[in-house]
Order: sequence, then C-alpha cells, then structure tokens
Amino acid sequence: MQHLKESLINELRRMDLLSQVSSVLGWDEQVNLPVSNASVRQRAEQCAAIAEIRHREFTRTEFREKIEEIEENLNLEDGELAVILREVRRDLDRATKLPSEFVSRKANHQSASYHLWVKARKQNDFNSYAPTLEATLNIAREEASLVGFEANPYDYHLDKHDPGIDAKSVSEIFDKLSKSLVPLSERILALTEKKEIPELLGFPESKQETFLREVVANLGFDFSRGRLDIAVHPFCSGNGTDTRMTTRYDPDNPLDSLFSSIHETGHGLYEQGLPAKWLGTPLGEAAGMAVHESQSRIWENQVGRSRAFWNHWESRFREFFPEQLKEISSEALYLAINKVSRNPIRVDADEVTYNLHVILRFELEQALFENALKISDLPAAWNEKAKTLLGLVPANDTEGVLQDVHWSGGAFGYFPSYCLGNLLAAQLWETVKSDLPDLDSLIEKGEHKPFLSWLNRKIHVHGRKMNLFELTEHATGKKLSSTALLEYLESRYLRLYEES
Repeated sequence: MQHLKESLINELRRMDLLSQVSSVLGWDEQVNLPVSNASVRQRAEQCAAIAEIRHREFTRTEFREKIEEIEENLNLEDGELAVILREVRRDLDRATKLPSEFVSRKANHQSASYHLWVKARKQNDFNSYAPTLEATLNIAREEASLVGFEANPYDYHLDKHDPGIDAKSVSEIFDKLSKSLVPLSERILALTEKKEIPELLGFPESKQETFLREVVANLGFDFSRGRLDIAVHPFCSGNGTDTRMTTRYDPDNPLDSLFSSIHETGHGLYEQGLPAKWLGTPLGEAAGMAVHESQSRIWENQVGRSRAFWNHWESRFREFFPEQLKEISSEALYLAINKVSRNPIRVDADEVTYNLHVILRFELEQALFENALKISDLPAAWNEKAKTLLGLVPANDTEGVLQDVHWSGGAFGYFPSYCLGNLLAAQLWETVKSDLPDLDSLIEKGEHKPFLSWLNRKIHVHGRKMNLFELTEHATGKKLSSTALLEYLESRYLRLYEES
C-alpha cells in the first residue's frame, strides 16, 4: 500500500505542475501581457492548451485504475490517504464527465472574455460585453449539466468554490444577516453624516509601494517565496512556493492600495501556511474560497483597521507622507481608515456595507441561473438592488455591473465566499481574542507571529480535510452564523462614531 500511496502523490504533484503553469499564465496575463489582439489570442490558445493537457492527464484510464486499486486496498487507519482519495475522487468524477473539447473551449473563452471585460469596463460599455457574458453564462450552465447538476446549476458553481454549500444554505444565512445588517448600516451611516472625515490626497505611488511592502513583510509574508505587482483588479494566485499578489495605486486613495495589499497578503499567508510536504495534493490545498476569504478579510479588517495596528503604524505612515498628513489628527486619520459610506464599488466598500454588495451579487446570480433575469436586463437589475440594499444608484455601469472581474472568468458562485468568509473571520476573531488575551498589545508592538501561528494551527494545517461548515465548528466551537459579525460591527463602528 505504501508504494501505491507514494505513486499517487507523485502523480498528483506532476499534474499540479500543469496547474501551476496555468496559474502563472493567468497571473502574467493580468500583469505583463502586451495589449495587442494577437497577444491576447495567443494567450487564450496557450491557456486552452494547458487546460486540455491537464484534463487529459487527470482523467486518463491509468490514473483512474490506480485510484480504484488504492480504494480497494485502503487502510482505514491512514487518515491522510483517506482524505486525499476522497477529494481526488470527487474532483476526478466531475472532471471525467467534461469532454476535452469543452475544457479547451472554456479556457479559451475565459482568457478572451477577460480582455473584453477590461475594454468594456474602461469604456463603460456593457452592451458590447453582454454577448460575451451571455456566452460565459451558457458555458457555466453547460458545465453544470455535464457533471449532473442540470436541475440546479447554481448549486454546482457554489459547491465548486466551497464544497458542501448550496443556494438554500447560503440564502438562509444571508437572509438572517441582511435583516439585521441593513438597519445597522443605516444607523452607522446616519452617524457618519455628522462627522468630517478628511480626504487623503496627493500620496506619491512610489512611497505608497515602499510603505505597504514594509507592512506586508511585517505581517509575515515571505517575499523570497512570493511577489507583489500591479493589476487592474487586485488578486492572489499561485501556491506557498510561488505566491503571486497584485495591488493597484491611486495617489488620491492611498488606503486602497494598502488594504488591497493586506487583503491579498491574507490569501498569501494562507498559501504559505499550508503544509509544504503535501504540496500538490488536497492536504496541501485550501479548504475552499470562503475559508480563503476569511484569512484575507481578518488581516485586512479585524487586524488592519484596528486601533492597535495603527498605534504601531501611524508614526511610520506619517514619516512617509508628512506633508499630506500634517493637518490631519490621529483621530481624523483613524476615521478615514474606518470610513463608512455609500460606496458603489465593492472592493472599496467599508466593513459595514461590504456584505450587502455580496448579497446583491448572490441574488443576481441566482436569478440568472434560474432564468428569471436576462443578461440584457442585468444593469437595470443591478442598479435596482443597489438602491434597495446600499441606498445608492451607480453613476454608470463601470461603477455598477462591470466593476468586478469574476464573471469574465466564469467565476459564478464565488461572490458568496466573501460574505461567508467575513462570517468565519468574525468567529475566528472572537475565538482568538479569548485564546490570546494579549493580542491587541502584540499587534500594537508590530508582533504578528503569535496570531499567524494561531491561524496556522486552527486553519492552515488542515488543508482540505474539512469543508467550510466543519472547519468553522472545529476552529471556533460554533456553527457558522451572522451573530459574531453583527456583534463585531456594532461594537467597532457604533462605538467609534458615537464616541468620536
């Protein structure tokens, strides 16, 4: 059995190399690729070729027979092997149902779609992009049907990103959250209208980059195993050996690049914290995107926007930008860091209103997959829900339906992961504050290793052993719910705006 186990792991790692190549191609596409149509077409063909090769290798008969042989002789006491087989079997059963032609066509379309989205977003032209998005949605439906989810295609895409969840379970959680969050956000927004919150203008991008790189390294990100670049939409890709992160800069919005970087650092720390010895196998992979988002959001918000964090970093921030901050008091700066406003852009939204942005997208995706909403009617539906949930109407489609990169790549079902991740982050924060009662004083000293080590033990080390719901209970002792998040938001933001 041992030789079969080693052979399986070697096979998985070999196939993971192809996934890594695909990941680097995707990173390069958003960071370095020339803008000519010929470059774009060639990259689409490259992505399609790698996807087809990886799919062929994974689904070949010899590999399936190896899995079946191990399953027949499985030693139930080998828990690690049992997890690997369970997750590989799940992935293999689905991949086998997808024809190579479909895999290649999908990858080609995703690559081309991304560039069409970038152009449409820049030109505020949804109509030119609508046929491409329609094709992307049809491909997503086709994939769900091929693997056996024809009756409930949206459940398939939710489960792809977070195994074990479906539209019903997400709806139940989001309905409870929105009933309390909408009135809470309105209470806090009413308080913010009475405050004068300074604008942060004229921050040189080069100094922003130097400062945030210092912050990112201090949080624990290992730059010898990763890098930070610029892209249209911040993201993190790769694995713990080669972790690629991106951000973007705006001289009149320095907090955007900083918190985008801290957010992506959370993703990067998760990847770098996964068990290196299991790289290329399910035990060396993240539990799902909601868990991944919990790691990015907890560093960005619970840590990065806390008083303890800024008690440590404010003086350094002022060293980099003395002229820009000389008229801004510490309290005013902290209000700017934790500004709550009616912002149409999800990635720029504050903690209080952010989850309403996610609920908006979840409801629209449901309607699309249920054929209750047409692509052509999507901008109007978006604006209507934005008015209901956020109390605003985007000025244009660039600020509305075109703002996110996710649909260009067919990542339907991803958005709920952000909100579910926020729920888990709040429960983890509640738990770690009990486990590490001196956490605030450690953060104030710039000492983040104890918290990172705690996350390593509670989350990172487990890989894909547990799904979102199982891991939440394992790490916090409670089922996933909106309770901790609502208590956290009320405690931080009502107190902040009532006392300031």
